[in-house]
Amino acid sequence: MNRVISIVFLMIITNSCQNKVKIEESKIDLKSQWVDSTYSKMTLEEKVGQLFMVATYSNRDSTHINSIKNLIKNYHLGGLCFFQNSAIKQAELTNQYQEIAKIPLLISIDAEWGLSMRLDSTFRYPYNMTLGAVQNNDLIMQIGQQIGKHCKRLGIHVNFAPVVDINTNPKNPIIGVRSFGEDKYNVAEKSIAFTKGMQSEGVMACAKHFPGHGDSSTDSHKTLPTISFDAQRIDSVELYPFKQVFENGMASVMVAHLNVTSLESADGLPSSLSYKITTELLKEKLNYKGLIFTDALNMKGAADYKKPGDVDLAAFKAGNDVLVFTENAPKGISKIIEAYNNNEITEERLSHSVKKILRSKYEVNLNNYEPIEITNLIQYLNSDIDKSLYNTVIKEAITVIKNEDAVLPIADTVKKIAYLNFGDGSNKEFLAALYPQIEVTKLERESLDKTLKDLTKYDIVIIGFHQRNFRKIRQLNNEELQWIEKISKNNKVILDVFASQYCLANLTFKI
Repeated sequence: MNRVISIVFLMIITNSCQNKVKIEESKIDLKSQWVDSTYSKMTLEEKVGQLFMVATYSNRDSTHINSIKNLIKNYHLGGLCFFQNSAIKQAELTNQYQEIAKIPLLISIDAEWGLSMRLDSTFRYPYNMTLGAVQNNDLIMQIGQQIGKHCKRLGIHVNFAPVVDINTNPKNPIIGVRSFGEDKYNVAEKSIAFTKGMQSEGVMACAKHFPGHGDSSTDSHKTLPTISFDAQRIDSVELYPFKQVFENGMASVMVAHLNVTSLESADGLPSSLSYKITTELLKEKLNYKGLIFTDALNMKGAADYKKPGDVDLAAFKAGNDVLVFTENAPKGISKIIEAYNNNEITEERLSHSVKKILRSKYEVNLNNYEPIEITNLIQYLNSDIDKSLYNTVIKEAITVIKNEDAVLPIADTVKKIAYLNFGDGSNKEFLAALYPQIEVTKLERESLDKTLKDLTKYDIVIIGFHQRNFRKIRQLNNEELQWIEKISKNNKVILDVFASQYCLANLTFKI
C-alpha cells in the first residue's frame, strides 16, 4: 500500500471618483451637448480619423515619434495604444501627442496584471488565474481599483482588461493564465469585481476576447483559430461571462479574430470582420451599447484575410467602433472615406460610432483634458498599498488540493525534513521562507536509487516544483513523474507547485 501524502500548493507566482465611467444622470445633457457640438464641427476626414487607434511605442527613435505626430495632425487619429518602455517616457510622449491633437486622444494599454505588462518600473499584480483561486472577490475589486489608479495617473483611459475568456482548453497557447479559470461562474464574478474596481477610478474596462477565445488550440496572433462548438454551447458557456459583465456596466468590449463556424457561415471569416457576430449577435441580440474595439488588426487572424485598408473597412462594416493597431492607418482612412462617398457607409452608421467614441472621451473627462504630471510618477505607481495588497492576495491564492492525514500544518513532533528541487525556476525565495519556520535539509538530486536511500532518514520530504516561465503550459515530464511517484511511495511528501496548475495534469501517484 502506497504511503502517499500529496499536498499541493498552487501558486502562480509573478515577479511579479468624480469622473466615473458609468453615465451620471445629471451630466447626460452636458455630455450630449459636447458630443453634438464637437461632431458638428468635424470634417469627414476628422470623423473617420476618430475610428483609428494606432500602436505607439515609447522605446523607439524620433522617426517613429514623428510618424505618430504626423498621423495625429494630418489624419486626425482618435486614439493611441501604447506598448513597451517606461512610464516616464510614455507620460512625456502622451503629453506631446495630446498637445497637437485637435480632439484629445483616447489612450489605451494592455495592463491585464498591471502596467508592468508593458512598462518597466511599474507594479505587477498576479495573473488572472492566480486571482481565480482567491475566494474574496473584494480583493479582486481592490486590484482593479489600484490598476485603475495607475492608469489614470499615467493618462490612460482604456485598459484592455479583464480577459473574460473561460480557459476550458488546458492546451490553449494564448489565454492560459490570463484567464480567471475554467469555471464560467468564477470567471464572471472575478471579471465583474475587477471591472467595478477599475471603472470606479474613471478608467474604461474592456472585456476580451468576444465571443470567447478560451477553447482555442492556436494563437490568433499567428493564425485564425477555429471554434467549432454549436451555438447553444457557445451561448451557455463562452458567452456567459460576457453577458454578466455587460449587465454590470462594462464600458467596452474587444472582438477577437476567431473562425466561429456555428455563428458565421462564411468560410474563414474572422469574428472581428463578421457582421453576424459583431452586429447581429453582440449589438442586437445581446443589446450591448458600449464601445466596441477590434483586436489588433495586424494579427494574422485578421491580417491574412484582407489587405491593409481593406481589413479596416471590413471591420468597420462589421460593426466595430474602434479599429485597433491597423497596419496602415492612412490607407484604412482612405478606404472608409471612399466607401462613405460611394454610399456604402451611411452618415447614420458613421455618426453612430464617432459619437460613441466622443461620448467615451467625455466620460473619461477628455473634454477637460489636463497634461500628465511627471513629478513623483514612479513612486505613485509603486505604492505601499500595492505591495500590501499583493502580499494579501498571494496568501489568499494558496490552494491546498490534497492534505491526507492532515500533514499540514507540520507538527512539532516532525524532526527531520528534506527538500528537493524540480523544474528550471529559482527556489531561493521559497527556501528563504522555509528556513526561519522549520529545520530543513536541502538535498541535491543524484541518482534516484541513492536519493531514495538518503530519504529514508527523513520524516517528510518537501518537493518544490519551480517553473521559470510560469505562463508556459508544460506538464511534469516522465523523469519528474517517476521521481515524485517513487519518493511518495515510501515517504510523506509535500509537493509545492510554483507554476501553472496544468503541470499536474498527468500526475497520478500510481506506480
